[in-house]
Amino acid sequence: MHRSTIRALYRLLPAAVLLLSLFCPLSAPANGWHVRIPDDAGTPRRLVAVDKEDQKLHIYERHSPLKLAASYVCTTGQATGDKQTAGDLKTPEGIYFVVNKLSAGLDMAMYGGIAYTLNYPNPVDKLRRKTGSGIWIHSKGHDIVPRETKGCIALNRADIDKAGKLFAPGTPVAVAGDVSTDASPAKEDKATARKLEDKVKGWAKAWGSRSPAMFDYYDPEAYSAAQEESFAAFRNQKERLFKQLAWIQTSVSDVQVMQGPGYWVTWFNQYYRAPNMTTEGIRRLYWQPDRKGEYRIVGMEWVPADVGMEANYLETVSPQVTAFVEKWRKAWERGDVKNYIACYSDDAEQAPRKGSASIRQQKQELWRKAKPAKVQLKGLRIEAVAGGVRADMTQDYRDVTGYSDRGVKTLLLRQDGQGWEIVKEEWSPAAR
Repeated sequence: MHRSTIRALYRLLPAAVLLLSLFCPLSAPANGWHVRIPDDAGTPRRLVAVDKEDQKLHIYERHSPLKLAASYVCTTGQATGDKQTAGDLKTPEGIYFVVNKLSAGLDMAMYGGIAYTLNYPNPVDKLRRKTGSGIWIHSKGHDIVPRETKGCIALNRADIDKAGKLFAPGTPVAVAGDVSTDASPAKEDKATARKLEDKVKGWAKAWGSRSPAMFDYYDPEAYSAAQEESFAAFRNQKERLFKQLAWIQTSVSDVQVMQGPGYWVTWFNQYYRAPNMTTEGIRRLYWQPDRKGEYRIVGMEWVPADVGMEANYLETVSPQVTAFVEKWRKAWERGDVKNYIACYSDDAEQAPRKGSASIRQQKQELWRKAKPAKVQLKGLRIEAVAGGVRADMTQDYRDVTGYSDRGVKTLLLRQDGQGWEIVKEEWSPAAR
């Protein structure tokens, strides 16, 4: 049959499939992964699903309930089944994520000028010793025909122009032999999804606590096979940091969960703070059951990104910092040296004094001569900075002799595991 005839028939395929399904529902593929997309709280708000059997790309959106937002005819690998090796002409099956968009330097005949790269092979693919790379969602320089790619997923150019607007980096893509939705997911699957959400939170808490319990969340043997570094190297590096860093803060939000073929993947916004650095982005954890059936991390991915978690962090710690500053102010106003000095780290700086012992000595001598009478703070502002948070405010001070001054007080604060402490204090007089 002439190629142009095939293309013409393929354009009629959606209507033909629909008509056929009214009388004779399509049977499930003989092999391949069957993904059922649940209408569940952990399901992503937008999901791309590729049905290799029907040669369709679907875009689902979940705004309670789950809805099919759009469907497009697509084409996948020339060979059927799940990709195993480089050059086998098969499209891989599993949960993948859009990495970035390519729109320059592409072969027009092969890619049609637009491509969205995927993160194949993901950690579980590597664990399973799958090879190959360069699996994309792209257009073609001609009208597509069924199963014509070397393993990629291709759309017609007009369709990718529309669908691509929804392919933001990080968008999950489920590629399967067969795709269906599930308004009532199995109780077992719902329980597993909730369990994994709890595990993510427990993992983050253990990390932030610098606890050895963090390592219990991993499968050491599988992790070593899936990642570029061995689990032993990973653990040694983290244990070294646990000893070096005075504190670690790790928070997660917007946990999403999906079941893949023989594994689960969770992804979420992650915010990490320590004395040496602050990062935020998307963390992905890949889970498989161990020999006892307990889900453990077999691989993970990290994508740095501005996900707005610093604002969430400041919202969380602002009440703590405000309460700490007020405790410090009260001790100062009372001339309570013991509780005042308890607010400072041992290595604190209060120019020109260095160290809490020096600060204590100066305050004891000063307050013997003239105790504070009023310490008033206004306009407290809190900002996340390297090593902790900075708090600045307007300060009005007066002692019992009648001396007074007014200026801007700035405190650099850090958490010491028990609460907050001042590591640096600065004051500058207000302009008159």
